[in-house]
Amino acid sequence: MNTEYSEEQFLEGQVLLINKPLEWTSFDVVNKIRLIIRKRFGIKKIKVGHAGTLDPLATGLVIVCTGKATKQIDQYQGMEKEYVASVCLGATTPSQDLESEIDQRFPYEHITQASLEEALQSFVGDNDQIPPVFSAIKINGRKSYDLARKGAEVELKARKININKMNLISYDLPHFTVEVGCSKGTYIRSLARDIGEKLNSGGHLTGLIRTHIGAYSLENAISMEEFQEKVMSTVTK
Repeated sequence: MNTEYSEEQFLEGQVLLINKPLEWTSFDVVNKIRLIIRKRFGIKKIKVGHAGTLDPLATGLVIVCTGKATKQIDQYQGMEKEYVASVCLGATTPSQDLESEIDQRFPYEHITQASLEEALQSFVGDNDQIPPVFSAIKINGRKSYDLARKGAEVELKARKININKMNLISYDLPHFTVEVGCSKGTYIRSLARDIGEKLNSGGHLTGLIRTHIGAYSLENAISMEEFQEKVMSTVTK
């Protein structure tokens, strides 16, 4: 990241690594960055976009592009992602995460660390994954999560994804944490569901951090507060 910014830099194009706050949408991040830039430099209009949605209940790396750099968004979206995911076994939720309440409970006492690690490794490679109904996938022009929240029956088709890494970090039933490396289009919430089913139980996501997008790392990202402070303290010439 640059140590200081100018109006010209934002218009010519900047690639910003942002650590998304909890409960913010990716669009919240984009809108806030656009507002900060416009306010500081008096710009009426500037292109700002993100290179891959991160759920509100997730934190971590979001790539935000400004100005002419928005033309590169597709390139960043296609890169492989890495996450640290926290999962609770023995229960499911309609949203497959903590956005909704538990709807079913299942036994999990039969699960061992060995059986969990075996299940995790079974997902490494190419998979057909059914996305969560609580997602932005459009059905006849309407977002799936809008339909799901209104109680409508939603059926989504399986999509081809690839998992290249599944490393167990911690294990304390019914909870575990895993490092996941995956292709574009992978839903970690759905992966939590599928792991639960693989273990003859249930599962839902309780926490998610995106740590990498391609070669870009969360370690090099800054918070929204840091970005705002840096831009607002820039001396205009």
